[in-house]
Amino acid sequence: MTAIKHALQRDIFTPNDERLLSIVNVCKAGKKKKNCFLCATVTTERPVQVNVVKVKKSDKGDFYKRQIAWALRDLAVVDAKDAIKENPEFDLHFEKIYKWVASSTAEKNAFISCIWKLNQRYLRKKIDFVNVSSQLLEELPKVTEESVPSGENQSVAGGDEETVDEYQELNAREEQDIEIMMEGCEYAISNAEAFAEKLSRELQVLDGANIQSIMASEKQVNILMKLLDEALKEVDQIELKLSSYEEMLQSVKEQMDQISESNHLIHLSNTNNVKLLSEIEFLVNHMDLAKGHIKALQEGDLASSRGIEACTNAADALLQCMNVALRPGHDMLYAVKQQQQRFGDLREQFARRLASHLNNVFVQQGHDQSSTLAQHSIELTLPNHHPFHRDLLRYAKLMEWLKSTDYGKYEGLTKNYMDYLSRLYEREIKDFFEVAKIKMTGTTKESKKFATLPRKESAVKQETESLHGSSGKLTGSTSSLNKLSVQSSGSRRSQSSSLLDMGNMSASDLDVADRSKFDKIFEQVLSELEPLCLAEQDFISKFFKLQQHQNIPGTVTETEELDGGMLSRQYSSGVLPSISSEKDMIRQMMIKIFRCIEPELNNLIALGDKIDSFNSLYMLVKMSHHVWTAQNVDPASFLSTTLGNVLVTVKRNFDKCISNQIRQMEEVKISKKSKVGILPFVAEFEEFAGLAESIFKNAERRGDLDKAYIKLIRGVFVNVEKVANESQKTPRDVVMMENFHHIFATLSRLKISCLEAEKKEAKQKYTDHLQSYVIYSLGQPLEKLNHFFEGVEARVAQGIREEEVSYQLAFNKQELRKVIKEYPGKEVKKGLDNLYKKVDKHLCEEENLLQVVWHSMQDEFIRQYKHFEGLIARCYPGSGVTMEFTIQDILDYCSSIAQSH
Repeated sequence: MTAIKHALQRDIFTPNDERLLSIVNVCKAGKKKKNCFLCATVTTERPVQVNVVKVKKSDKGDFYKRQIAWALRDLAVVDAKDAIKENPEFDLHFEKIYKWVASSTAEKNAFISCIWKLNQRYLRKKIDFVNVSSQLLEELPKVTEESVPSGENQSVAGGDEETVDEYQELNAREEQDIEIMMEGCEYAISNAEAFAEKLSRELQVLDGANIQSIMASEKQVNILMKLLDEALKEVDQIELKLSSYEEMLQSVKEQMDQISESNHLIHLSNTNNVKLLSEIEFLVNHMDLAKGHIKALQEGDLASSRGIEACTNAADALLQCMNVALRPGHDMLYAVKQQQQRFGDLREQFARRLASHLNNVFVQQGHDQSSTLAQHSIELTLPNHHPFHRDLLRYAKLMEWLKSTDYGKYEGLTKNYMDYLSRLYEREIKDFFEVAKIKMTGTTKESKKFATLPRKESAVKQETESLHGSSGKLTGSTSSLNKLSVQSSGSRRSQSSSLLDMGNMSASDLDVADRSKFDKIFEQVLSELEPLCLAEQDFISKFFKLQQHQNIPGTVTETEELDGGMLSRQYSSGVLPSISSEKDMIRQMMIKIFRCIEPELNNLIALGDKIDSFNSLYMLVKMSHHVWTAQNVDPASFLSTTLGNVLVTVKRNFDKCISNQIRQMEEVKISKKSKVGILPFVAEFEEFAGLAESIFKNAERRGDLDKAYIKLIRGVFVNVEKVANESQKTPRDVVMMENFHHIFATLSRLKISCLEAEKKEAKQKYTDHLQSYVIYSLGQPLEKLNHFFEGVEARVAQGIREEEVSYQLAFNKQELRKVIKEYPGKEVKKGLDNLYKKVDKHLCEEENLLQVVWHSMQDEFIRQYKHFEGLIARCYPGSGVTMEFTIQDILDYCSSIAQSH
């Protein structure tokens, strides 16, 4: 490296009047290693310029060339990459960043140190040295002085480092002094020896003056020394006094420490006394019950409003005293234990007294309400429990207190309330339902039987079973419909716009009146039960402090699919199950209190179904409406659940009514001696549909009726066809035609949307069987002529041209004239008259289809006439052969026959 440095100095820098101070062998980072040298140089002429020069070996020879130079003042940052670990990489930030990798870390450190030193000496600008060891910057490494070989450039190269180290620039003061001195000695430049001699003399003069000054000051020094000795003595005296003072203060310090400790103990005692007073005040304020409250709890009047209010306030105060949050350690105090025991005794005594009083109130309520049963048994109304609820609600806060303090007695009161009220409600509800049954059945013997039914639960079950057992039989309504079906249907259809004729009450009119009466009674029963249950449920919630609106866990229920959705059937029992929530507890209490409502409703429904199976339509609509109303209020309430269970029974009865109707259709037997006419079950379907449409208008359960319609109409279609096939007196087509015409007329009048397809089907069946009957009855009125032309058509079908048929021996013009002469107009009219009488015997008067059928036969006969005329014109052209009668004759014959009959 020394040889390279000397060579670079000689060949590159000496010719440019520059001195090389430091050199480092580097290559660019991240590229192929092409070595070059970075040199730090200064100029020999003033002002000094410092440069960093990049020198590279020439590719053509062994000599070096100067590639690029940067002024040191343009250098902004020197980044050594790592100040701790040895790392040969470093960056120089000029106008852009140059990244280098030195051949060794020592060379890199020496080069960076030289740059730092040059920056400190020559530049005013501060260069940032990043990731450079502080030790490296503080201890300036000496650049090794290399001697330049003797020669012409030795004077330039020698002593480089020494020159750099010793040279210091003169400041302004020094320059001014030198100029003044040189002005006083103008000859200093021309005669240096004389100038030096003069300076030597002046220096000697100054030295002498200094010595004299020192000698003159010796006396002053002695005086100063004496003063110092006196000062030391004074210091010793002051130290002795300070020591005595310190001993005195030490005793004072001990006394002050004792006083401080005594003050601390006093403060601690005061703090403890304050805390003790605070604790005592806390216990006295929170655990002291007023004498008035104690007297109210022990002797307060629970029958008067003022006494109840005093007892309520006292109970609240007692609860606050008992629930006070004691601080740690309070429960170990004897007085606190004694007070808590006293509170417990007061609570137990008052809870026992309150429970006994409320039990007496419950019993008295049963006796008071019994006196009003006779009054309500005459009318279809239930006794009002509002006064009793109003009186008991005065105790609601006390019940809440009892619930939080003594749940056992609270639960006992709940059970006693359920026991007393369930017996009371059972008597009221059973009497209420007996009145309803009497009003439904009227004042007949049967009503008396229902009025005197035993109240035992087994008897109620037997009655329900007997009613259910008889509900499958033919009802009074159905039998009346059967009677009506054999009457003249013409008079019934003429009154299709109304079910009642007030001038002449028929059996159907009586049925409608009875059903309307039943509907009103059933609606009144539900209207009386609903407010009764809601009022009792609201009272239970308020009196027993139970929340009605909570999320409750699932209960064991049985779900039964009802066409309109899913209904939940909850099993009730006499024993109150474990309560999982307050809302569930309300429902269980209601189930026990009103346990007789569901069986009584089922009995009433069975009675209504026994009286008239069509009553199930009224009950389904009314019950569905009440269930829908109850579920909107609270889907999980007792009323909603109970009515939902009863609705299942009503729906079953409705389905049974539909099934009975279909079974009766299948069991219909027709007389073999009389014509069929309109079948009974077709008339029954008409009455059922009319009744159902009036009942289910704007009803919630319209879907159930639509499904029943589909079942019934399918049964009607199938059984009409079955009866038509079995009919012997009346032709099959007549039975089908008349009944499907009646069905089509009924569906068109009632406009039942779900039966639009069946209406179209009925119309199609009516039209098809009308056409079939016309063709069958008309037959071949011109039989020989018909056989003749059938032969003509057969010849044409075999390939003979129509114009050549007349040349056939069996079908010539003479044979045609012979056949035509056999059917003069008189014979044709006679045949049509006989046909009219035959059709009149087949058709019934109820549907009034005779003229329709006769008109269809007239059209069919004219069609056959035109067909024969067409064959004559095509097969016998120009023969002049025509029929013995014309189309106008046919129209006149038919019109005169219809008018004569």
